[in-house]
Amino acid sequence: MTELGRRAFHQLHEAAALLTEDTRVSMARRGLTAARANLLWLLSGGPRTQRDLAEALGVTPRNITGLVDALVADGFVARATHPEDRRAHLVSLSPTGQDAVAWMVESEQRAVDLVYGAIPAPELAAYVETTEAVLAALRAHAIRPLPEEEHDA
Repeated sequence: MTELGRRAFHQLHEAAALLTEDTRVSMARRGLTAARANLLWLLSGGPRTQRDLAEALGVTPRNITGLVDALVADGFVARATHPEDRRAHLVSLSPTGQDAVAWMVESEQRAVDLVYGAIPAPELAAYVETTEAVLAALRAHAIRPLPEEEHDA
């Protein structure tokens, strides 16, 4: 590995760590975790059944029940009986949940502006192209979870 490659790799790690921690702290201040935010994001497209949410998030129905229970208790979502299937529950965003999704969208735009706003378009385009190549290499060699890890939340 060249020294320049090593430097780029360390920068990638540092950027990922900084973004991850900043996101975690910002969400925690609003009572959110990554799992909660992902579920709210899914619901931004409209109400969904708990079974559909579990499948979309790749978790067990038991995990979704606990996650939805916590979000109901904290006022982010509402749960109602499905109008066509009394055994199913529809989950939808409450006004608090809608505000949380709006905050996530606004926060992302502020971060994009902060990180990339001062970079001239041609340099940003080259960066995006390079990052796509980096991501393709990472995706091709990503370690896949073991079967028993796939459904843990």
